[in-house]
Amino acid sequence: MYNSRITGLGKYLPDNVVTNNDLKEWMDTSDEWIQERTGIKERRWIKEGTEDTSAVMGAKAARIAIERAGLTKDDIDFIVFATLSPDYYFPGCGVQIQDMLDMPTVGALDVRNQCSGFIYAISVADQFIKTGMYKNVLVIGAEYHSNGLDKSTRGRGVTVIFGDGAGAAVLSREEDTTKGILSTHLHSEGKYADKLIVASPSIAHWVPEIIEAGEEDLSYFPYMDGTFVFKNAVVRFSEVIMEGLDKNGLQREDIDMLIPHQANLRIAQFIQKKFSLRDDQVYNNIMKYGNTTAASVVIALTEAWEEGKIKDGDNVVLAAFGSGFTWGSAIIKW
Repeated sequence: MYNSRITGLGKYLPDNVVTNNDLKEWMDTSDEWIQERTGIKERRWIKEGTEDTSAVMGAKAARIAIERAGLTKDDIDFIVFATLSPDYYFPGCGVQIQDMLDMPTVGALDVRNQCSGFIYAISVADQFIKTGMYKNVLVIGAEYHSNGLDKSTRGRGVTVIFGDGAGAAVLSREEDTTKGILSTHLHSEGKYADKLIVASPSIAHWVPEIIEAGEEDLSYFPYMDGTFVFKNAVVRFSEVIMEGLDKNGLQREDIDMLIPHQANLRIAQFIQKKFSLRDDQVYNNIMKYGNTTAASVVIALTEAWEEGKIKDGDNVVLAAFGSGFTWGSAIIKW
């Protein structure tokens, strides 16, 4: 048995910055209203006419991660791509990455677990490496939210939250099993799937219904029961973090860095307080980027590493909760 270790990280954010004040052009809102509820000040949205898509952004982040890992594209044995906003309904973005990076015909897998997508994706990669099947696995989280949001006042409760971006990590074989990803923990509770959902397209709403419904079909826009999601998130975040710590004989005070999914700054602050963590033990960047869903954890992880906030030997905890409901955590010895 081996462990897997993150050997390279990369991120990509579109250049186009959309502030809370910019959103007032489309909807009845204010900077104060948004910051009070979410902690978000601005986000990145792909500008119309540019080349960026989920796959294109993922490829840009991946190139950086591969280079930082000291590898080439030919060293990658497998691709795992996490997103809720693929370029096509099918196929998924994983195969696009294989083509865009001109890789050998390695396997590519797509993960559709929304906000917990990156945690699920690295768990999959981790298992492939632990069993000895692969040596280097490329894991990507990327989202193109801005072209699928209701930018009217009707949709502001959801639209102000989300941003576009991508992050990537290279997981490589580590023979020292005291280092790298120590454990991952995954959960779901599908009875609450309709609390955070994009309902169409679906088996009940396919091409004939799409044509008949016309432009005012709201089932294509995200819906969220925000209060219900918040209440569940703070409980599940705490549970899955403790599950990971207990599995590895660690205590709360052993956490050197917590990277929570950037869903809402208020959720992260609640968890920080519950675990008695200092500001320098939790990394948040939702203020700058909003919620980038499957990309959020890996973008934040990349930034924390780039800023020197993660050092060799640190206990790093990744945790996420989102639509599905699905949630998970990863415990890493850096």
